[in-house]
Amino acid sequence: MARQPVDGDEEKKIRRLAGARHAPADWILRARIVTLSWEGPHVPRVAARAGCDAKTVRRWLHRFNEEGLDGLGDRPGCGRKRRITEAERSRIVALVKLVPPGRLEMQPSDEMWAADEAGPPEWTLDALAAEAGRLGIVVGRSQVRRILLAEGVRWRRTRSWVRSRDQDFAGKGRGSSSSTPARPTASRPCAPTNSAR
Repeated sequence: MARQPVDGDEEKKIRRLAGARHAPADWILRARIVTLSWEGPHVPRVAARAGCDAKTVRRWLHRFNEEGLDGLGDRPGCGRKRRITEAERSRIVALVKLVPPGRLEMQPSDEMWAADEAGPPEWTLDALAAEAGRLGIVVGRSQVRRILLAEGVRWRRTRSWVRSRDQDFAGKGRGSSSSTPARPTASRPCAPTNSAR
């Protein structure tokens, strides 16, 4: 059975939580288990009224008896642990700032050169995941995407074809007009569909 409340304040908080509508459902259930136990029934009866099994009731009653109201919450460390460390996440984010190994760059001798011609010319999620794997970080493309989105990092350049170091290069002018003018939208008269008219 649940121990009696330490004071009226603890009892009031637990009863309010047990009847709450806008609190986490797991907290409400656990507080309800305690309040049902205060009414006197044994664990199987409390479990039936709370809609859970007896093992769950026993666990939360023991936690409440040992820790009070704080014992009804989840302990830290619940859930799946991160597979990669914070340092590895930082290294993945730092990769985006590096020049991709396959990107052609102008050398002082006015020749184009890439560090690795077989490497990716732009960072993509697959390229970043492969480079992280080469560094010893086991990570998939979807996880790389989540990491970069969480950090607010863009992982690719957009419109690389409009950049040039050529002195005579002129950017594209205004957009060309469409070859076919837009069709006017006028209301068309409806023909009667009833043949009796």
